[in-house]
Amino acid sequence: QVQLVESGGGLVQAGGSLRLSCVVSGSIFGNMGWYRQAPGKQRELVATISSGGSTNLADSVKGRFTISRDNAKRTVNLQMNSLKPEDTAVYYCNADKIYTTSGWYYNVWGQGTQVTVSS
Repeated sequence: QVQLVESGGGLVQAGGSLRLSCVVSGSIFGNMGWYRQAPGKQRELVATISSGGSTNLADSVKGRFTISRDNAKRTVNLQMNSLKPEDTAVYYCNADKIYTTSGWYYNVWGQGTQVTVSS
């Protein structure tokens, strides 16, 4: 069974920072990403990172958020700076492709971690 376990969410004041981490119980292949879903809204892409390290960030977070990955440690991180109340959402980690001793898993999601930014 494969798992993506997120951590690092919490409550922070506007202008503050948080660092989200996602640990994968398997070998990571392909893209990794962070998505978020605010109450009453659809899930949206925040940032993705390829196996080669190329990144893609939503316009709303460019210049404030940074995504990184460490394949050896099986982690992907999202550094969030200058947080705004509109960043409040549940943040989800996603993996394109993971290999474990049980086999291959595709489009895997974590359980989510809550980020709340107060004004």
